[in-house]
Amino acid sequence: MLKTIRTYFHSDEMAEGRPFYLIITILLLVMTLLALFGAPATMSVGRMLLFTALMVLHLTLHWLSGNAVAHTGWGTVYLLVQGLLALALVLVAQRPSLVLALYAALIAETLGLFGLTRLAVGGVVGYLLLTGIGYLLLGGWTLMAEWLSPTISTMALLIIFMVLYRRQMDARSHSQELLKELETTHHQLADYAAQVENLTLAAERQRMARELHDTLAQGVAGLVLLLEAANANLTNGNVPRAQTIVQQSMQRARNTLAQARAAIDDLRLEDRSLAEAVQQQTDRFTQATGIPCHLALELSSTEFIEGAVADHAERITGECLTNITRHAQATNVWLELRQTDQLLTIDVRDDGVGFDVEKAARTGHYGLLGMRERTRLVNGRFEIDSQVGQGTHLTVTLPLEVA
Repeated sequence: MLKTIRTYFHSDEMAEGRPFYLIITILLLVMTLLALFGAPATMSVGRMLLFTALMVLHLTLHWLSGNAVAHTGWGTVYLLVQGLLALALVLVAQRPSLVLALYAALIAETLGLFGLTRLAVGGVVGYLLLTGIGYLLLGGWTLMAEWLSPTISTMALLIIFMVLYRRQMDARSHSQELLKELETTHHQLADYAAQVENLTLAAERQRMARELHDTLAQGVAGLVLLLEAANANLTNGNVPRAQTIVQQSMQRARNTLAQARAAIDDLRLEDRSLAEAVQQQTDRFTQATGIPCHLALELSSTEFIEGAVADHAERITGECLTNITRHAQATNVWLELRQTDQLLTIDVRDDGVGFDVEKAARTGHYGLLGMRERTRLVNGRFEIDSQVGQGTHLTVTLPLEVA
């Protein structure tokens, strides 16, 4: 019990309510002095000692009232004991003014501690009844009629004030809870932002790995094979064949350099629209490969195609043209971008050698894998149709409104 009381006196609730308890203590001490030494006559020594002891007990319970709030089972007992103590103080002091003062303080304390709960309402009603009983015991109905008007007005104003005060305290408590929740949410968002940043960096590393693999790595590997073949022919004295292979190596080196520059350009953050980016890609593709690219743009509002959708659409288009350059052996390419309602459709066809889609999916081709990943990130749809010797047809549909 003593440990509980000691903990309560050092709690935050006690710190916030200490000014309120000090005000009540000062008022009760003033009332004590008036009751002991005020007119019409002072009390006897015995009554003074009894009154003082009861008042000390009454004040002590005031300062321990927070325990009644913390332990719901003590609330009713606390209110009952305080009400009976106030009645005993009134009967010992024989002061009508003490009736109003004591029960007004108890009503204010009850509403402040328990709010507009059923227990608080019952306590207020009980204290009002004890107020009337106190007047009746001191002076009967005559005294009751004399003090009825000031009691009603004082109690009404006090109850209204305490109700408003309690609502303000509840609102403050609610705002503090919301502030704590907001702070917790802020920390969670910070953690989520860090996770998103890490995931973004990981995704960018994977994309750069795909770009390097599909441009520099494959290009350099091809050059190594060609140069080894040229060296073998030179060793065997087949100079014309070696010269042909060297020329092929030079062309392969130029293509690899062009692809590397294109990959670097794609990594840059340029202020351009999707239509401009695709146009630059097709121009670069035709210049590097000599393959005609028939471009059709049906974008009704290119200014609204931006952010993630535009970025993924540009990357997917570039990857398609890169794959055609490396593998398709095509003579013509048809590229179309259509905007219908809230969808962006990318349609790419070539008349190249085609490939086995299922086999490519099993081997985990970086180009196809990257396009599928980009489509999935924006909840789009990825479709590819290709057969060996019959060219390739790829269709990607991206929603313009991405959550």
